[in-house]
Amino acid sequence: MKILVDYDRCEGNARCVKEAPAVFKTDESDQLHVLQPEPPEEQRAAVEAAVARCPRQALMIED
Repeated sequence: MKILVDYDRCEGNARCVKEAPAVFKTDESDQLHVLQPEPPEEQRAAVEAAVARCPRQALMIED
């Protein structure tokens, strides 16, 4: 699993951080950072929840 981010769409709402804090974080400027671009399979449920909750649909999973 690989995480893809459309940074042009991302507004730094941090909903992904709440769903998968081991995978995503935002900095003081609300810029999204992917801590694990290819997270382990045990993170899949959290990553899928993060993707589903992104209000701008800026996140995608590539298998």
